Amino acid sequence: MTSAADRLFSVQSDIRAAEAEFGRTEASVTLIAVSKTFFADDIRPVLSAGQRVFGENRVQEAMSKWPELRREFDGIELHLIGPLQSNKAKEAVATFDVIHTVDRAKIAKALKVEMEKQGRDLPCFIQVNTGEEPQKAGISPGDADAFVKECQESIGLNIVGLMCIPPVEDAPGEHFALLEKIAGRNDLDRLSMGMSSDYQVAIGFGATHVRVGSAIFGARDYP
Repeated sequence: MTSAADRLFSVQSDIRAAEAEFGRTEASVTLIAVSKTFFADDIRPVLSAGQRVFGENRVQEAMSKWPELRREFDGIELHLIGPLQSNKAKEAVATFDVIHTVDRAKIAKALKVEMEKQGRDLPCFIQVNTGEEPQKAGISPGDADAFVKECQESIGLNIVGLMCIPPVEDAPGEHFALLEKIAGRNDLDRLSMGMSSDYQVAIGFGATHVRVGSAIFGARDYP
């Protein structure tokens, strides 16, 4: 039975191979190890293996385990990759280093207020609902350009890129291509896309950040 560290090394190897295959610069893709639902004891072996960039879906869950892990390991970079409610903006800004899921003005404004209060300027991604799924968070593709401009110019957030989660029943490539196109016309050079089942495909479409969980930590035991 393979360990989480072994699986981490395998994913890292696959990323380097995909970079070479698609003519990407070596080490141009950041691996975000998605540790949601896993406990600190599950995460420590991956930290010990050298991984330092992690993703969490929920603010409260991250607050329950990462302060302890940060005391044990240096250089941790924590990304919020799940939906954010405006009443959690204070905790999110204090806990995370990067926010991937800005998708409406209320959230953007709440984050900006908290960043100014806390003296932090976090890089942010705008989440685009490329499949326009009603149950899923994210700005619609047709509204993305105007929202990028609003976040940057009116609200003053440090928008560095776009993020998407394709519909499970669709071929992901068409959604990655759409996100790449929207990012290009808005002069954004970071793309958060690709998960355990499709991160190599995402690298072919320009992903700079891939969010890989189960391929590293194993199957999740959801409550």
